[in-house]
Amino acid sequence: MTVGAGICVSDGRLMVLGNCILHDVYDNIVVAPDSGGGLANGAFIGVASDQMGCRRVFPVGKLEGLRFMCVFRFKMWWMTQRMGNCGQDIPFETQFLIVEARDGSHFDEGSEQQSSLYAVFLPLLEGNFRAVLQGNERNEIEICLESGDPAVDKFEGNHLVFVAAGPDPFDVITNAVKTVEKHLQTFSHRERKKMPDMLNWFGWCTWDAFYTDVTSESVKEGLESLEKGGIRPKFVIIDDGWQSVAMDPNGTEFKADNAANFANRLTHIKENHKFQKNGKEGYGIENPDQGLRHLVTDIKEKHALKYVYVWHAITGYWGGVKPGATEMEHYESKLTYPVQSPGVESNEPDEALNSIIRTGLGLVNPEKVFNFYDELHSYLASAGIDGVKVDVQNILETLGAGHGGRVKLARKYHQALEASIARNFPNNDVISCMSHNTDGLYSAKRTAVIRASDDFWPRDPASHTIHIASVAFNTVFLGEFMQPDWDMFHSLHPMAEYHGAARAVGGCAIYVSDKPGHHDFNLLRKLVLPDGSLLRAKLPGRPTRDCLFNDPARDGKSLLKIWNINDFTGVVGIFNCQGAGWCKVGKTNLIHDEQPGTITGLVRAKDVDYLPKVAHEGWNGDAIIYCHLGGEVVYLPNNTSIPITVKAREYEVFTVVPVKDMWNGVKFAPIGLIKMFNSGGAIKDLRYESEQSASVSLKIRGCGLFGAYSSSRPKRITVDSEEADFEYEEASSLVTFSLGVPEEELYLWSIGIDI
Repeated sequence: MTVGAGICVSDGRLMVLGNCILHDVYDNIVVAPDSGGGLANGAFIGVASDQMGCRRVFPVGKLEGLRFMCVFRFKMWWMTQRMGNCGQDIPFETQFLIVEARDGSHFDEGSEQQSSLYAVFLPLLEGNFRAVLQGNERNEIEICLESGDPAVDKFEGNHLVFVAAGPDPFDVITNAVKTVEKHLQTFSHRERKKMPDMLNWFGWCTWDAFYTDVTSESVKEGLESLEKGGIRPKFVIIDDGWQSVAMDPNGTEFKADNAANFANRLTHIKENHKFQKNGKEGYGIENPDQGLRHLVTDIKEKHALKYVYVWHAITGYWGGVKPGATEMEHYESKLTYPVQSPGVESNEPDEALNSIIRTGLGLVNPEKVFNFYDELHSYLASAGIDGVKVDVQNILETLGAGHGGRVKLARKYHQALEASIARNFPNNDVISCMSHNTDGLYSAKRTAVIRASDDFWPRDPASHTIHIASVAFNTVFLGEFMQPDWDMFHSLHPMAEYHGAARAVGGCAIYVSDKPGHHDFNLLRKLVLPDGSLLRAKLPGRPTRDCLFNDPARDGKSLLKIWNINDFTGVVGIFNCQGAGWCKVGKTNLIHDEQPGTITGLVRAKDVDYLPKVAHEGWNGDAIIYCHLGGEVVYLPNNTSIPITVKAREYEVFTVVPVKDMWNGVKFAPIGLIKMFNSGGAIKDLRYESEQSASVSLKIRGCGLFGAYSSSRPKRITVDSEEADFEYEEASSLVTFSLGVPEEELYLWSIGIDI
């Protein structure tokens, strides 16, 4: 029996390209091929059932003895990773699962395309229902199907999970999501979305600097403090604290350190008195020039800012829009009380959600929500605001009763939001936040940036290694939909370099939330060029293939390696994340090892999975690896590796460069700006001249010390046609020369190297 060109149920076994993934498969499980022609080795899993109900659970079959990695929602808003080898290890609210059908961990032997096989499971939206995966004590994988509205109880059950398989895990995942894109036609893959330009510039966010106490003056203070140290933010996010909000007269205030009052509701679309010129609490202003516009105009002029974002919740504020508020009656907001999914409720409790459940949320009529967004965003755009960070998005899944269910409500809101963004912020300047549910992911046609994990918690020592590991593994899934955002961090912090290095390999926006006067400018100069631009890697940073099924937080022996590519080079970040993780018993992040040990692993050119895609034609697999912290240059012949030892809570970053064999026998590889974390991101053009001319032409962006490997001392180096001094180290074959600070923004130096 052949279904999906190699995916079928036969004799009670789910077979994938001749390999059994699940056994004891239930008789009511049906497998149907992908009729859209999107993926040859792909098929849909469904359930034949006449059961009704707004929440149903269907066992599929047993998973035993195969390694897997999944990402699941450990709390209402966010996902994290879990590894295991049997069905009972799969948590509630699993939204993505990849199974190692055949072992591909020893791929350095060059036979990975033949030996490895990966099967990806994507639970989907079908009609008004959402599917997720979970395991039970019998090692069975179950499909949990939910509408979120007691009145919505009939489902088809034909296309609940999409399964795809192949030898390259990253290609399989990408192709699977693209196939689901064609099937659902409700979202777009990341590659088809317009990326906002703010990703390419350094930024500052007000949240961890001021929390909701932020004011116009503190925004100015924060920008001035960074600029005094020679680091110029080009975008700023004015986070929670600028809006007009209030509690109900009989409301119960939520009090906690460094948090909002979740009982507050939005009372007006305009800013509060702290962001009005000479504003006083309780007094509104009519002149728009005296409102938010006066601050935005001032900071853009004084600090040459390119983009100013502001924060708002998808429902307006944490407690929604105040019903009957003056000038907001036409949004027809009604007090609604959230109802959690049992799967979410069984994982980590959440203070914000519990507060909103107690006090209710003012939900804008879904038929009026576009008007709400459009009026809010048009006012912000008129004030010079360029984009928005839209938070608390998953709250919609709890409000579906009476609105046709969670999927229908979420889609209505997301369509309205994206239509308003398109109208008011045409460069697609929006960040999606607290939005790790598939209701939203499979409804996002335009939104291109998504916060990829729980917050940066500066005062929680358990959180920092967890943060890096969670973002990396969440990105395996999230990165197919949007560019993951690794969140703000503090540049002056015991774990600042760790966070900074991770963001350099993440391909993400880089922004800090430093308090004024609390900066590490030496660290920031590894990330940010003097013109405020970044050397941003091209893809979402993901774990290397040999890390996918190892637990870098809990197993006590595995390093986390994250790979990415630039235009002509690769980059690999190595992190020791051991010692802390999300505890399924305590249902919170915990330190389980106060003194995790030093770990040794291997680094190889093949860790950069797509390096052949950016290498020169005819590349033989030899590479140069440059160690950022160690300053070492290592020549790696094809299919070889070097050991790397990393202490607890420490890191290293490697630039990986394909070696070119020149016609005269010289081996050459440009590394980049070697004082930057992502050195190779500086190389914007690379041309090896034709035969009989052993010369290299490059276009380089940035300043500082440029390095390259050359097996022979170069004869001559020119910078913008002028001969330049250079150093050559015989022992390592490292060539270095200095580039000055260009006067022009994003200037490209023309480099010539005669070998």
